[in-house]
Amino acid sequence: MNEVTASVGTGFATTDMVLNIGPQHPATHGVLRLRLTLDGERVVACEPIIGYMHRGVEKLFEVRDYRQIIVLANRHDWLSAFSSELGVVLAVEDMLGMEVPERATWIRTLLAELNRVLNHLMFLGSYPLELGAITPIFYAFRERETIQEVMEEVSGGRMHYMFNRVGGLKEDIPAGWTGRASAAVSTVRTRLQELEDLIFGNEIFRARTRGVGVLSPDLVHAYGVSGPIARASGLDLDLRRDEPYLAYAELQDVLRVPVMTEGDCYARFAILLEQTKVSLDLADACLARLSQLAPGPVNVRLPKILKAPEGSTYVWTENPLGLNGYYLVSRGEKTPWRLKLRSASFNNVAVLPEIVGGTVVADLVAILGSMFFVVGDIDK
Repeated sequence: MNEVTASVGTGFATTDMVLNIGPQHPATHGVLRLRLTLDGERVVACEPIIGYMHRGVEKLFEVRDYRQIIVLANRHDWLSAFSSELGVVLAVEDMLGMEVPERATWIRTLLAELNRVLNHLMFLGSYPLELGAITPIFYAFRERETIQEVMEEVSGGRMHYMFNRVGGLKEDIPAGWTGRASAAVSTVRTRLQELEDLIFGNEIFRARTRGVGVLSPDLVHAYGVSGPIARASGLDLDLRRDEPYLAYAELQDVLRVPVMTEGDCYARFAILLEQTKVSLDLADACLARLSQLAPGPVNVRLPKILKAPEGSTYVWTENPLGLNGYYLVSRGEKTPWRLKLRSASFNNVAVLPEIVGGTVVADLVAILGSMFFVVGDIDK
C-alpha cells in the first residue's frame, strides 16, 4: 500500500511513486536494476537489485583445475580481464611458494597498466555520453584502439586475453613489440590532452558534476569502497604503493597516487583521468626496463597435474576499479576447495543508496555513471 504524504510548501497531497530503472539501462554497464521511490522528481530511496548476470563462478572454480580457472576469472570484469586473471594466478603461486621469472614479472606489470588504461578510457568516454555529450566517446575509443592493437598483438585476444599462466605467461612478447607499444603509449599520452580539454572545458559538464553525489570518507570506510572512487573522497590507499606486488616496488619513483577530497562526480572523473596518465608513465618505465633485461624464460615448467598444497591464502590486487581479493583454500587436490572473489564493483555500488537520497532523477544518472562499475564484477 502506498503512503500518501503532503509535499512540502504546496499543500497538495502527493503519492510516492516506485519507479524501476532497468534491469537494462544504458547507464548501468550491464544488467542492473534500481528500484527508486520518488517524491515528484526527487529520489526518496534507492535499492540496487543485482543478480541478473550471476554465473556462479565461485562454484565453477571448484570443479576445474588451476589451469582452467583462469579462463573463468577474467570474465567478471570484462574491462579488466588481464588484471582479473592476474589475481588468481598470484594466489596460486603464493600457495605454491613459486618464484616467477623476472622477465615475466615486468611484462605482467606492463600489461596490467595497459589494461588499466583501457578500462579508464572506456569510462572517460562513456560517462560524458550518459550526461548527453556524444563526442568524447569517439576520442576515447580512438585511444582505446591504439592500445588494443598492441594488447591484441601480444596476447591474441581483445577482451579475454588468457595470457597469464601459473608460473608466468603464455609466451614471450613478439620481436619488435616493445617499440610498437612505446609508440602507442606516446600517441595516447599526446592525444589525452584533447579529451581532457573537450570534457573539462565544458561548463555544462562541470555544472552537472560539481557538488553532485558527494561521497563522504566515513561512507567509504563503512562500505569498503575502493579505487578511484575512494581516492576522490580522500582515501589515500593504493596497493601498488602500500603493499607492492609484481614489479611495483621498483616503480615507486614513477607511481603517483592522485587523491582529491571533494568526493563528488567531478572529482571521481578527474581522478580517473589522472590515473590514466600515471598508468601511461608506469607503462613507459616497464618498457624501459624490459629493453635492459637479457632474454630469458617467461614461465616456470609445471608438472602435468598441478596441485596446490593444503592450506589457504589471501591475495589482493589494485584492479582498475578498486581492490580485488582472492581467498584460496586448498585441500591438496588439483582443484580449489574454495576460491572466494572480493570484487571492487560490489562494494562500490552498495554505497549508492546512501548518496542518492534527496537528489533529482536527472542527477541520479550522473551519480550512477560516476561509480565506475561493471555489473559482471558485482554479480560474478
